[in-house]
Amino acid sequence: MTNWYAVYTRPRCEKKVAEGFARRKWESYCPYSKTTRLWMGKVVPVPLFQSCVFVRVDEAQLQDVKKTEGVINLMYWLGKPAVIRDIEIDMLQRFLSVHKEIILEKTTVNPTEMVTLTEAPRLQIEGGIVAVGAVGPRLLLPSLGFRLVATQPAKQQNFTPQIIPRQQDPLVEIG
Repeated sequence: MTNWYAVYTRPRCEKKVAEGFARRKWESYCPYSKTTRLWMGKVVPVPLFQSCVFVRVDEAQLQDVKKTEGVINLMYWLGKPAVIRDIEIDMLQRFLSVHKEIILEKTTVNPTEMVTLTEAPRLQIEGGIVAVGAVGPRLLLPSLGFRLVATQPAKQQNFTPQIIPRQQDPLVEIG
């Protein structure tokens, strides 16, 4: 049975490692966030998890994963390679397909906790006053120990109904 595993890479080698996995026909995922580089003034993709790539392999292939060029080691949890749940990779991919600018926040690792997606701002009670939090959509990935926060709301497609005048039927003359 195949599982997702997190792999530590050398600094700035995420793309190279993902390409190495692809050459071996292993499914891999390196999530990117779009950020603006001040010195270039361009929006460029930057790995969301620095020095980390996810790979889906059998447990028997983990030694071969470690031998891939650019790989430092696997991530471990309680002395065993950390298994990342399919739902977390799936939700991560979906979240990044909608939200482009992401902030990554560390949280406590709790592999038994459920993945949660919060789209609407939370209501906060401060001193008896209810205020709507300004935080954007969030995705909690408990087995990874991270929370993703979208810095800008997703662009909603505005569908403005267009009224198209109905064309008159041509007159038919019967003669």
